[in-house]
Amino acid sequence: MPRVHAFGDDALGELDAVGLADAIRAGLVGRAEVIEAAIARTEAVNPALNGLAFEAFQQARETAADGATGAFFAGVPTFIKDNVDVAGQPTMRGSDAWVPRAAVADGEFTRLYLATGPVSLGKTQLSEFGFSASAEHPRLGPVRNPWNTDHTAGASSSGSGAFVAAGAVPIAHANDGGGSIRIPAACNGLVGLKPSRGRLPLDPDLRRMPVAIVTNGVVTRSVRDTAAFYREAERGWRNPKLAPIGDVVRPGRQRLRIAVLTRSVQRDCSPEVRELTLKSASVLEELGHRVEHIDQPPVPETFPDDFVLYWGLLALAMARGGRRAFGDTFDRTRLDGLTLGLARHATRNLHRLPLAITRLRRVHRHSAKFFATYDAVLTPTLADATPRVGYLAPTDYQQVIDRLMEWVAYTPLQNVTGEPAISLPLAQSADGMPVGMMLSADLGQESLLLELAYELEEARPWPRIQASH
Repeated sequence: MPRVHAFGDDALGELDAVGLADAIRAGLVGRAEVIEAAIARTEAVNPALNGLAFEAFQQARETAADGATGAFFAGVPTFIKDNVDVAGQPTMRGSDAWVPRAAVADGEFTRLYLATGPVSLGKTQLSEFGFSASAEHPRLGPVRNPWNTDHTAGASSSGSGAFVAAGAVPIAHANDGGGSIRIPAACNGLVGLKPSRGRLPLDPDLRRMPVAIVTNGVVTRSVRDTAAFYREAERGWRNPKLAPIGDVVRPGRQRLRIAVLTRSVQRDCSPEVRELTLKSASVLEELGHRVEHIDQPPVPETFPDDFVLYWGLLALAMARGGRRAFGDTFDRTRLDGLTLGLARHATRNLHRLPLAITRLRRVHRHSAKFFATYDAVLTPTLADATPRVGYLAPTDYQQVIDRLMEWVAYTPLQNVTGEPAISLPLAQSADGMPVGMMLSADLGQESLLLELAYELEEARPWPRIQASH
């Protein structure tokens, strides 16, 4: 198996972000040597993974040399996904359809993220505009999975997921408009929490969406890193409409009622993924939770078609408004086949959009009733094992959209309802690839999910890419 990672005996070692931050504060490692180690690791793995969209290594060195900021993650190396603005760096959104130009200022999330202390080494690659669950751009090339480079790293936060899994950095920015934190987490053996709608700030273009499906977050290798990020972010920016997450540092004591679901509104998951999901459910039972198997998700049958049509609306806005958004160099003929196909789909079905958007806005009513009965629900993150590079290439539109919707059958629901969901690397396929399991909960219940995640991490520690095999 062509496995790629950069873990070794350098300043990063095998430390997660919290461990590295502790080591920097204690003076065991210096900020400059940590950044140099992360740069060296990135340069070592990127030729195989293709996760880097823009390198800012010299800027990272200068930031590290400025001295401690007092923030919790001060000096910890990271990457930022290339669909939010970073001052002085281009924002290309996984495309090459226009000539790059540097952003004049940090975006709202970027400011919050960097205020928690991490040092960005640059920007990571994604699928074009984040529409696909696999980054396989026809000219920019695919982002490959470090566990097996024949396979996709998932998307849209593919570069971030690949670099964290490969050990280049311990934590990286990701965001999620249909599963794009959780999917690369599942493919790369990481922790990926999509937070509640409104938990973290969004840049203005994302706030203007008719259905606010996108949320920012991070991918990490440990539950404590994800929990620490949300604690620190909450200290800098808090939505008073949501219950606070607080400082979650251990499993919860309350035994929960957890629904287990292996069927999406479209399909059953594969037999292998179903077996792995039921094994994860058995672990929850062993831990004392009340597990109940259910047959149908709390989703109307129209949901998949409505979601694809809404994606199409977003693609249409990019295709038609690209010159206004990205400048006179924008060339829509350079958009990939999935973006153009989604835009055509929306154009042909504009008359259906108002009702589709109305139905999507009402989906939370179904899930709210569901969470009046259950504390959480367990599903697989994805319906099948991680596919090989090429399977989801954006060439023939109908083929790729059908394959995508089959594979990402579980994740879009929480983007529409606004509820939180976390993917955990609780399983492995027969060929040794990570398989993610997803836990979701009611709006504002991230602390419950993190407590469950801690408990599962202790009960079933997940495999490490650097372990001998």
